[in-house]
Formats: sequence, C-alpha cells, structure tokens
Amino acid sequence: MSEPDPATRQALLQTVERYYADRLREFGATARGVDWNSAESQVLRFTQLLQVLPEGASQAGTSLLDLGCGYGALLDLVRARGLGLDYRGYDISGDMVAAARDRHAGDGAARFSTDLAAFGPSDVAVASGVFNVKLDTPVEAWHDYVWSTIETLHAVSTQGFAFNMLSTYSDPGRRKASLYYA
Repeated sequence: MSEPDPATRQALLQTVERYYADRLREFGATARGVDWNSAESQVLRFTQLLQVLPEGASQAGTSLLDLGCGYGALLDLVRARGLGLDYRGYDISGDMVAAARDRHAGDGAARFSTDLAAFGPSDVAVASGVFNVKLDTPVEAWHDYVWSTIETLHAVSTQGFAFNMLSTYSDPGRRKASLYYA
C-alpha cells in the first residue's frame, strides 16, 4: 500500500468532483444525484453505517463526520431518528456542499465544508459510496486512494469509523468498469 502521489491524487479527486457535480446538475439533490440507484438503497447503507455510533450517541455533543456527504442525505436520517448529533459534512464537491448547506440551513448542529481540516477530530466518521466511482482511474491508483482514505477516516475519528464499498462477490455480469470492487 502506498499513498498516491499528490498530482495523481489531485487529478483523481478533480475527475470525481466533476462527475458528481454533473450528477447533481442532472438529478438534483436526490439519491440519483449522488449515484445511488434509489433512496431506499441509500437509506439501507446509511442504516448499516450508523451502527458504528456508540451507545448514548443520541445525546447532543457526540460528533459525526460524514466524509463524502454529498447533499447531506445522511443528516436527514440522523434527524429523522431523533439523533442530536453534532453533524459535520465534508465533500470534495463545492456544488454538493452548497446543496447540503441550502437543504439544511436551519440545522444549527450541522456544518458542511470542502475543507476537512475545518472540523478537527470527530467521535465517529463514516463514508458512504466514496470508494465506488473510480471512473477511468487505474485500479492500482484507486486502490492507493482507498487505503489512504481509510487511514484518514481512522485519523479523524476518536471512537470509530465505518465505510462501505462494492465487492468482487457481486454478480460479474453486472459489474461496471468505471466502478471499484474490493
């Protein structure tokens, strides 16, 4: 495992950022706008990721970092479940962060940024779908990006982190070359 060189990482992130900005323009602040097949599949994944929350996490003061927050859909589920978490949404896409801020403007316990360092450490960090869309990035470079991002999740969380990704156990006939399967 190695850290992607800065130029490769920057190019990779710019390509992904453009992809998601285009999705957002095409589909709006919806599950399709962040490349999920449906809102139901998005909620299912969020539900699994939230299992990493420690007991008592519904109390105000527990912080949750959503790395790759998109338009802030995880926050909808967090609030629907009555969780008073200090929510921190990070995304590489300024367009996604703007959509999230607009969508959750009234939530004083939620912040969104394209600057991960703006948040400091969080109790828990989650990442949903950030490893899936490799587009035309070579697999080895994407693999390095995945590992460095997992290391980032570890570094920014004090109590735990969770992420999801596609698996090579999926039906080979349904796989796409633009997606990464671990």
